[in-house]
Amino acid sequence: GGQTRPSVSPENPMFVCLCLSGMNAAVRATVRVGLYTGAKVYFVHEGYQGLVDGGDNIKLATWESVSMMLQLGGTVIGSARCMDFRAREGRMKAALNLVKLGITNLCVIGGDGSLTGANQFRTEWSTLLVDLVKAGKISDDEAKTSSHLNIVGMVGSIDNDFCGTDMTIGTDSALHRIIEVVDAITTTAQSHQRTFILEVMGRHCGYLALVTALACGADWVFIPEMPPDEGWEGHLCRRLADQRARGCRLNVIIVAEGAMGRDGKPIGSEDIKKLVEKNLGFDTRTTVLGHVQRGGTPPPRMGVEAVMALLEATPETPACVVSLSGNQAVRLPLMECVQVTKDVTTAMAENRWEDPTFTNLTMSSLLLKLLHPSGININVAIVNVGAPCAGMNAAVRSAVRIGIIQGHNMLAVHDGFEGLAHGNIVPITWTGVSGWTGKGGSELGTKRYYIISLFQLSLYCQLGLSPLLLSPPQAFMGGLELVTAREKYEELCIPMVVIPATVSNNVPGSDFSIGADTALNTITSTCDRIKQSAAGTKRRVFIIETMGGYCGYLATMAGLAAGADAAYIYEDKFGIRDLEMNVEHLVQKMKTDVKRGLILRNEKCNANYTTDFIFALYSEEGKGVFDCRKNILGHMQQGGTPTPFDRNFGTKMGSKAVLWLTEKLKETYRHGRIFANTPDSACVLGMRKRALTFQPLAELNEQTDFEHRIPKTSWWLKLRPIMKILAKYNISLDTSEHAHMEHVIKKRVSMPAPLMKEHKEEVEEEEE
Repeated sequence: GGQTRPSVSPENPMFVCLCLSGMNAAVRATVRVGLYTGAKVYFVHEGYQGLVDGGDNIKLATWESVSMMLQLGGTVIGSARCMDFRAREGRMKAALNLVKLGITNLCVIGGDGSLTGANQFRTEWSTLLVDLVKAGKISDDEAKTSSHLNIVGMVGSIDNDFCGTDMTIGTDSALHRIIEVVDAITTTAQSHQRTFILEVMGRHCGYLALVTALACGADWVFIPEMPPDEGWEGHLCRRLADQRARGCRLNVIIVAEGAMGRDGKPIGSEDIKKLVEKNLGFDTRTTVLGHVQRGGTPPPRMGVEAVMALLEATPETPACVVSLSGNQAVRLPLMECVQVTKDVTTAMAENRWEDPTFTNLTMSSLLLKLLHPSGININVAIVNVGAPCAGMNAAVRSAVRIGIIQGHNMLAVHDGFEGLAHGNIVPITWTGVSGWTGKGGSELGTKRYYIISLFQLSLYCQLGLSPLLLSPPQAFMGGLELVTAREKYEELCIPMVVIPATVSNNVPGSDFSIGADTALNTITSTCDRIKQSAAGTKRRVFIIETMGGYCGYLATMAGLAAGADAAYIYEDKFGIRDLEMNVEHLVQKMKTDVKRGLILRNEKCNANYTTDFIFALYSEEGKGVFDCRKNILGHMQQGGTPTPFDRNFGTKMGSKAVLWLTEKLKETYRHGRIFANTPDSACVLGMRKRALTFQPLAELNEQTDFEHRIPKTSWWLKLRPIMKILAKYNISLDTSEHAHMEHVIKKRVSMPAPLMKEHKEEVEEEEE
């Protein structure tokens, strides 16, 4: 580990099978990391067809050939359906082309069909070589040199229909496009009191439909994995009529293209439209998105793990697929994932609806439907603290509705702790949060200040204000203050939970915060536009200042996503020699075909090396070579409407927080009152690697740098060397930690008791 460049002898090719958003980011990362290791990297144009045809379809890739492709959709090296590769004769031609070039490693990006084909190619590789030798097309020495073929796959599918990964390449881009359309439609529909039926892609997988439904607060969703019960027509009409009676001017129904009833008959958007118009007489419109969902700018995707998997592969290593699990890149056996994916499809075809593995989103979808309260009847207050961010409203909406289902009296505290201190507390109802999911900022209002009169707060708690739902960043410190004050004020001995909500992503106890994804997308899209503006002028370097306080998450991740040459942050100390090295790097870069530079600076990375100082330094040292421009993005980084990730992350966090609070209330309710003073009764709900976990506030003390309001350790700091490698710095990469092959595991989890009464079916979910 720690060597400058791993020793590599095999050549690492790459080919792409299907055309999907996000592929170019994966291609770029794989090419550049492959070149960094000292390997040769090849493009295979037009997918498997190019592999079969050979010739100019297989070309050597260079560092410059993947420049300026991050923001492009689709795949710049092309993709094509290939019938030839399905026949052994076609695969023999492909093997011949690879052997002649000495290629024995393939990185395949595609769906389950493409990856299955790649595995078949690998399985019969040795017999293909035998046949080629017999035919006199290759020599024995060539066959010996190319005796084994390594395969690593990355999943590309906008449907997110591949088991073993949380998110396939292309899914996030498709969701962004769908949500843009939904937001535009709902604005018009509210003016005319219409019912809109939106049909999205998903023949065998309802992920896009389900996430869209949660992200826009739809009234109903039809997905292939969960066909509606008998008599759903009447239930749907009653639901829509009830919503109109409650004052809602808009009804939204989301349909996956593969939706069907329990009898196996398709349920299409036109069928639903006729039903609504006939039974309710509502003005109804249908929209079928089709291939518009494939457009848009892709998010960043890492090909680093794919390259490392190829370098570490042996003849005994099974073909693997690099998957995304939480914030971790993991390796899974390719055919195991394919088999589980096929098992789900088969179970659906045979109407075995108890078999498929549902995600937590399915449970969240059920939770957000109006059910009968369970009658616990306890006051729950929701407080937004700190700066507003996109996704806060989605968390509040989810918390309010889950709380009502649980039988709580839900109370909204306006203007943060300051509003709480002044008694600005009002009841909030089911319809009171309608349409909040797609709204940015904070509808409750918020204040940055978290220090309040604890005596005043204790009086309100004495009057029956029991648990508190807080949204950081300042809420974390405010929550700690409340926990400490329990010794003096018994009224503060109530359960409380903090949900991370900040663009800075600097809350201890959580890898992700609500709002950070929206901010990151805004910064990345702005950087893309800025870089494109230099396409005509050439030889220009942009210095961009990002938000984040002392936390460098936004600068680092935006740097990876936008292809920055450097990102200055507080956690990674730098000095004048580092600045000098970066300037020299850009001077050398301007001598190549890539004549653009991008430098990101976190707003509080260094008190002396300010944005103005760095701009002046680069301007002076770049005279005669490049000119500079400066951009301070400011509050635009907080974003407008939240991204699909933030909408659904907020929805999941809000629902899980209230369910946890309900259990804590039951545990601490004694003799007509609530008394909670144990450390685990005041927690942060955070995303840790692959799971949502509750961690006591008191236990996070040691993990927190209170002066700078950041965690002492952050997972994303390990990604910073990759950014420098992709920018062509000659640095060392620690390869001492090798990833191990994991397996696809299914778990059976029961639904909360209140939902069991309304929904008899059991939901299988894989824990995050």
